[in-house]
Amino acid sequence: MFEINPTKWYKFTNDQILSDGGKVPLVSNSSTDNGVMGFSNLKANNKGNTISCSDTTLGADTMYYQKDDFIGYQHIQHFVPKIEPFDESIAMFIISACRVATVNAGYDYAHKFNRDAMNSTIIHLPITENNEIDFDFMESFIRELEEERVRKLKSYLVVTGLQDYTLTDEEQNALNTFDSLEWQKFRYDEIFNHIEQGRRLKKEDQKSGSIPFVMSGITNTGVVNYISNPVASFPGNSLTVDIFGNTFYRSFDYGLGDDTGAYWNDQKEYTKEQMLFFATAVGKSLEGKYSYGHKLRSSKSQGFKMYLPVKNGNLDYKAMETFISAIQKLVIKDVVLYTEEKLMTAK
Repeated sequence: MFEINPTKWYKFTNDQILSDGGKVPLVSNSSTDNGVMGFSNLKANNKGNTISCSDTTLGADTMYYQKDDFIGYQHIQHFVPKIEPFDESIAMFIISACRVATVNAGYDYAHKFNRDAMNSTIIHLPITENNEIDFDFMESFIRELEEERVRKLKSYLVVTGLQDYTLTDEEQNALNTFDSLEWQKFRYDEIFNHIEQGRRLKKEDQKSGSIPFVMSGITNTGVVNYISNPVASFPGNSLTVDIFGNTFYRSFDYGLGDDTGAYWNDQKEYTKEQMLFFATAVGKSLEGKYSYGHKLRSSKSQGFKMYLPVKNGNLDYKAMETFISAIQKLVIKDVVLYTEEKLMTAK
């Protein structure tokens, strides 16, 4: 179905390739944002309307459709289709089939999903009565799934009140005056009176249930499973920080693996917006400091410090809350417009 070869890439550093105003995507080994690390002003050297996949992973979890021409990266394989027709919907169906085919295929750190494995992988696709690939079904199926998800998203936005993306005067002012805020360092334990490490629970010991179980990583914000084990429960309106410094806000109760810590305060009623600001501040204070070779233990981070805005020597909770509210509207605007556009197209 595909001609699979390594992507063409520039033998430059990331700083030499990436540009703030760049338009050409740089596709790397990332497991988020369709593998796009950033954007460049250099000329694209790989064709779009194709598929990319890292050959350093344990399966097809980094397989993504690339709509536009792009710049490649080391260890990224390029799937150029031999089949016709080929578009985003067909690519999404094939990618899902590849992920199903590789999820239990025995790939591990010593036996990765490399190009030879990709070429030999067999996937299941629907066929017509004439024993040909049923492209029409694949396209219509993906389209129906997309419409269903968009309708659910639209309902969620309405119910949660997130459909309103118009900035108030106060929110616009918060954006305009952000650079003039006064900042001060605060210890983590000045903000959170609970900083606790999770507990070890092997994958094979996890029993299916309804408790979100959080471990290290950024995929699905670290939620790796839903379990019923009687694990230590951590409260909503808290943060989690993993061994790499990845920080997420949690609005729900959850269980936690031993590679991640929980941060909360049961004596102060922080709002969701304030906690989201704390999450960004914590993440910024840890950025680039931790890796596989140097892991963070959250339970020992009480004395770590982050920068927060102050007014008259005290934490400026109002500034944090208003700023996050404004950012949320700026982000949600694109989502609202996207849902409206998709629903109009469906009609």
